[in-house]
Amino acid sequence: MSRVIHVAVGVVRRSDGKILIARRPDHLHMGGRWEFPGGKVESGESVQQALTRELLEEVAIEVDQLQPLVEIQHEYAEKTVLLDTWQVTAFSGEAQGREGQETAWVAVQELNNYQFPDANQAIIEAIKAVEV
Repeated sequence: MSRVIHVAVGVVRRSDGKILIARRPDHLHMGGRWEFPGGKVESGESVQQALTRELLEEVAIEVDQLQPLVEIQHEYAEKTVLLDTWQVTAFSGEAQGREGQETAWVAVQELNNYQFPDANQAIIEAIKAVEV
């Protein structure tokens, strides 16, 4: 059994309802696909701490408010990921790709126009479910 990689994922929503996505660098696993920003939970960190740190490092935003959205475990051939996904309901700062990655604000109904890693499909379904 492969080890499980615990990942904090942020669904960052602006007041106009648009959601922040970022393109994965080509050299990474699933490179070139779009994703919701976030990263690995380090030892001794809570998911909230990891997500706050990653969003600041990756996309230059400061998290003010979080609420849990969905938890997804997905097995790829080479690894298993646990995507601990949170909605960022309040933040400050102007989102930008601090690691050179492209970022975009997209409407929920436009998410299907972007190619995401397989594991993210369930996150998109969860986002649509709370849209009601």
